[in-house]
Amino acid sequence: MKISPDREVTAITFDSRQVNDSTVFVAIRGAKADGHSFLAEVLKKNPAAVVIEISEGPQDSVSTQTLTHALASVPSAVTVVKVPDTRVELERLARVFYGDPAEKLFSVVVTGTNGKTSTTYMVEAVLNHLKKPTGVIGTVNHHLGDHVWQTELTTPDALTLQRRLADFVELGAKAVAFEASSHALSQNRVGSIAFDAMIFNNLTRDHLDYHKTMEEYLLAKEKLFLELPAKIKTQKKNQPVAIINYSDEYGPRIRVAENVKLLSYGEVQSDFQFKILKCDFAGTEFELKTEKETKKLHIPLVGKHNVYNAVAAIAVGVSMGATLEVSHAGLNKFTGVPGRLQRVPHSKGLNVFVDYAHTDDALKTVLSALHEVRKTAGLTSKIIAVFGCGGDRDKGKRPLMAKAAIAGADQVVITSDNPRTESPGSIIDDILSGVMQTEMSHIVVEIDRKIAIRKAIEMAQPGDVVLIAGKGHEDYQIIGAQKFPFSDFAVAEEVLNGL
Repeated sequence: MKISPDREVTAITFDSRQVNDSTVFVAIRGAKADGHSFLAEVLKKNPAAVVIEISEGPQDSVSTQTLTHALASVPSAVTVVKVPDTRVELERLARVFYGDPAEKLFSVVVTGTNGKTSTTYMVEAVLNHLKKPTGVIGTVNHHLGDHVWQTELTTPDALTLQRRLADFVELGAKAVAFEASSHALSQNRVGSIAFDAMIFNNLTRDHLDYHKTMEEYLLAKEKLFLELPAKIKTQKKNQPVAIINYSDEYGPRIRVAENVKLLSYGEVQSDFQFKILKCDFAGTEFELKTEKETKKLHIPLVGKHNVYNAVAAIAVGVSMGATLEVSHAGLNKFTGVPGRLQRVPHSKGLNVFVDYAHTDDALKTVLSALHEVRKTAGLTSKIIAVFGCGGDRDKGKRPLMAKAAIAGADQVVITSDNPRTESPGSIIDDILSGVMQTEMSHIVVEIDRKIAIRKAIEMAQPGDVVLIAGKGHEDYQIIGAQKFPFSDFAVAEEVLNGL
């Protein structure tokens, strides 16, 4: 990996070695490629330094031979830094190089399977209301006010992350809220950031193609609360807080470091305990109780899952010394996140939503929210769900997605998502393995996603709900190795305008 900085630096220290100001290459062992295999080519360009990984465990013979051959012809002017883990060193190098920007920001990180994006946006709203201009780094984009940077990863690589934090500082940010995926935690992309607040939303089946078991998945998340705070040195004076959802079965299992204050939240007995009072398509009213006060609050968002996210964000504000009322005030006009139960505006009398739900639990959650609204409003209208599953990802969740859709919707349209290198038909076959023969009358299969969305909207009657799930804010579809322009929101708008 090449580091081409856009800021000047005079020297970087690696274990007491001084590396002069120039290009540094860090060789990363990835899942599909090993950066060490490019060293011979890199060395021809005379970098100031190369950072390589020499682990204590058994070495792959091919990799070792390639590395030995490359290092045999290292120019004398090139410094070779040998480390046990180049991912750790890349993160440390990036942090030092960009002047440790996280030390200058009130840093909030959100982890969990579902709700990370919504929670970071709500934290942004709360902190902005508290006069702390807040940058956001996450799945949708990176942004600070009107400044927007596009992204493809939930949590960027360590170099991009540190550069973005530095951008935020330069633009006047006082805080940052970002998502930490389990991949990012496992790959040490945030390994030296001193977080002021760490939020755990929930843990449900996802990414088991990477973590293998739910226990491994949990441990990757727990690292944020236990391992990192224990080892990070910081000049910040405030005690960091862990804000953990105790209504989730995994929440009470998460251990936190001794220097971290634990705050629990949820519908169960906790530091921030809430109860839903009323829910409709205009928003949700709930009661929030802490040790010091109890308030009736309202958010202009649909569903219990959004209340969970809101309570976590409010807890951040309270941990900073604000009251419940002041913390909540930042959410009074919060209109939601692109692709997160986002309503498609029109005048046809239908309730059409686009949502990023791409796991069985997320689909259950959003459909449950729509059911609750329907029940509260006393409606008898149908709920129609459109969804697919991405290719080259956890196949085990495909039949589970089908079961969740059938349980929560009156009619289901199964279609393609991002098939990548898999056959869309075979993906749909995997989904249908979760459907009983007696349930097939509730199923429509349409591989073409645009046509599937059209069919779902056309079968809806006034008052019905159409949920288009899986892609949310994405404005592309990945077929093979290529990206093609595609937006669920835009397609739904086009269909509705044509009715």
